[in-house]
Amino acid sequence: MLWAKERPRLALALLTAIATVGFIDRIIMNVLVQPLKAEFQLTDTQIGLLNGLAFAALNVLLGIAVARLAERRHRISLIALGTLLWSIATATCGLAGSMVQLLLARIGVGVGEAVGLPATASVISDYFPREKRTTVISILGLATPIGAFLGATGGALIAQVYGWRHAFVAAAIPGVFLSIALILLIAEPVRGGQDKQANAGEVPPLTTVLRRYWAWPTMRHMLIGSTIAGAIGFGLNSFLAAYLTRRFGFTLVQAGTVAGLVASLPAAISMTGAGWISDRLAARGNKRGYALFPAVAMLIAAPLYVFAITRDNPTLLVSLVAVCALIQFTYLGPTAGTFQNMLAPRMRATGTAFTGMIYTLISGGLGPLALGAISDHYTASGIDPGVALGFAMATVAAFYAWAAIHYFLAARTIEADLARPIGHG
Repeated sequence: MLWAKERPRLALALLTAIATVGFIDRIIMNVLVQPLKAEFQLTDTQIGLLNGLAFAALNVLLGIAVARLAERRHRISLIALGTLLWSIATATCGLAGSMVQLLLARIGVGVGEAVGLPATASVISDYFPREKRTTVISILGLATPIGAFLGATGGALIAQVYGWRHAFVAAAIPGVFLSIALILLIAEPVRGGQDKQANAGEVPPLTTVLRRYWAWPTMRHMLIGSTIAGAIGFGLNSFLAAYLTRRFGFTLVQAGTVAGLVASLPAAISMTGAGWISDRLAARGNKRGYALFPAVAMLIAAPLYVFAITRDNPTLLVSLVAVCALIQFTYLGPTAGTFQNMLAPRMRATGTAFTGMIYTLISGGLGPLALGAISDHYTASGIDPGVALGFAMATVAAFYAWAAIHYFLAARTIEADLARPIGHG
């Protein structure tokens, strides 16, 4: 485009904003659980389906295919197109007249994100050098807590004043303008330009990319650990606002604001802090910090969250959950940065799509669904619905300890794996 130039900082800002809008559109349903449950007579399992597998369905099928296209084609155009598509699908959620229609619209959001997001980390990696990637990708990762805050607080406020349908429509509007700004202002960076591999050679076979995630021990354990941690995080965040409403009688706005604050500021500090600290440790020769820091944090988060969510005092509960959020997301930046540094330039979009597929299907898809099913099981046994949901959240949170084990294992091999050549072999 006429005005498009290589603008690294603006590219980072726009892509972070787009990812933020994507997360808002993905999670806004979390704070709308109660009005949706009332209007469509939904169970917690059905809510988990709408929050998880509905989004994951076509996202998983399309993610890898679109990423392979992104290894060869104009990535900025794909990101802009995907942003426009998921924004339209989000607006369509506000028009749904039944659970089936809402389900189809949620699938549409997943399709748009499958088109738009896999190339994002690849573009960022080609705009910034290797030694800054974990920090930069951690900044990109701020989309998650910022989106969580805006989606929860803004969605709850709009839903309470104007109704849940208007909340979906309002969430869709920014993505339209951001997609236009991206295509007009940001140029496609040279592939591998920051790795001294201009044009980066041929696109490797899909099997080569997938094999690396399993053949390199660090990538294997980080993938397993982050998938487990992601499933826990998605599940807990999907039901936190509903838990505050059922258990303690919070209004929609109160629950949305608290859930948004808990999932945003502490998580933002956690993600950026972990990325910055990990890069500083690596610069001093201690690359094991990329894995050890998240491992210790999640080992602490497991018992702390279980203790927090079972408190009868809502002030104490919220305070402790905020502390958990401060440490439970430390894995995101170091994991994404490590993956990008262990992949060749023309593997990165595919690698991002592959991890996105795993996170979407297992973490985002099964996490909320499993928690909802556990909650329904406890409720069916005669436990109060609010208490039952709390027990389900505590059960799921305990699995952070399992995720921590894999990061400790990754710490044993990360220095050797980072020293390997990142070519296609």
